[in-house]
Amino acid sequence: MKPSVATSTSLTKTLGLQQIIALYIGSVLGSGVLLIPGLAAEIAGPASILAWLLMSILVLPMGVTMGLLSARYPSSGGVSSFVQTAYGERFGNMVGWFFLLSVPLGAPILSMIGSHYIAILFNWSDWQVTLCAGMILLSVLWMNTMGLKVAGRVQTIVVSLIVSILILAIVAAVPHASGANFTPFVPHGWLSVIQAAVLMFWCFIGWEAVTHLSGEMVDPRNAIRGVFWSAGIIALLYFLVALMTVATHSYGNDLTAASLSRMIQLSLGPVGGWFVALIALFICIASANVYVGAASRIAYSLSQKGFAPRWFGILHPQRRTPIGGLAFLSICFVLVLTALQLQLVNLSSLIALPNATFIATYIGGCLAGIKLLRDNRIGRIASWISLIFTVGLYPFLGWPALYPLAIAAALFFIGRKKLPSHMDQ
Repeated sequence: MKPSVATSTSLTKTLGLQQIIALYIGSVLGSGVLLIPGLAAEIAGPASILAWLLMSILVLPMGVTMGLLSARYPSSGGVSSFVQTAYGERFGNMVGWFFLLSVPLGAPILSMIGSHYIAILFNWSDWQVTLCAGMILLSVLWMNTMGLKVAGRVQTIVVSLIVSILILAIVAAVPHASGANFTPFVPHGWLSVIQAAVLMFWCFIGWEAVTHLSGEMVDPRNAIRGVFWSAGIIALLYFLVALMTVATHSYGNDLTAASLSRMIQLSLGPVGGWFVALIALFICIASANVYVGAASRIAYSLSQKGFAPRWFGILHPQRRTPIGGLAFLSICFVLVLTALQLQLVNLSSLIALPNATFIATYIGGCLAGIKLLRDNRIGRIASWISLIFTVGLYPFLGWPALYPLAIAAALFFIGRKKLPSHMDQ
């Protein structure tokens, strides 16, 4: 049985290379670019730019692994389908739920981050911030209801704006750069460079999300082409932003949390704050767009295989979009935003949980790559490098590492049964 084929045949193939590249960039180039360059420079000083180069190289195998698997096994199930093909339906089901239960928490976090940047400009109250976050999520849900053809086009426009504003920030900082800011080059020792590199890992997560859209790629081989194009663009942008952060010394004390804003305001003044707010909003929309699209499709895939409620698999009668999965996400978004508004939970506590399930998803994907790509030398090496990297990181997650284990335990006791009628489909 090859469920990865069966679960993707009812979805419309609309994604070309341009949209795939935009989706990759939107999923990987996240809110970390607003904060991490300043934090990394504060930890390692000018030597932090070496950490950016190192991480750009180390995370490429992750993208290559996911891209090769998407090209060979295109499916709306994404990583879960890869794991199922390699190790059986029980493990595939588990990885699918890891990803699915990440997005109901992760997407509201992204929308709240974007809302906070806008709120600073307008001095909004807490309920206005939450309302804005809800509107961001509503727009993303609408785009995915209309279909990936619409969502992909919007993503291309949004990513183009993100790249343009980042380039503006880099260019604006050039006249204020000084070589004196690169000395001493390693003020805190070489160990600080490794510490900065670990922090940067969160800037490069996102390759797994696009695997769930591979069933709707016009040519699945574009998955790996998209990886190389997007990886190059992302690495270059991160490096240049980090370089200019150091060159203008836009970090340290109160500058670290707003290093990008500081860079833009060096030349543009207060209006630079508006550009930072816009890029924050665009980044959050782009990231949420990819993850909502991916999660709705994994919900559809799990339903088709009998591992989720049947209504998760409902498709729009005309557009063939997974409105059942989108409805599930909508319910979750309302609950999470309500909890945040009522201060039943805070963002700093909430954000650690999806990080843990994303890492667990990567580990599953890397293990699948080792088995499924063993006849591909590049794929085999990339899978092993990625596995060692992600497994080494997992113990450092702390208590949130228990979240994927709790999901696995719940599936073992109450989620193992699969509907016989679906098994034969």
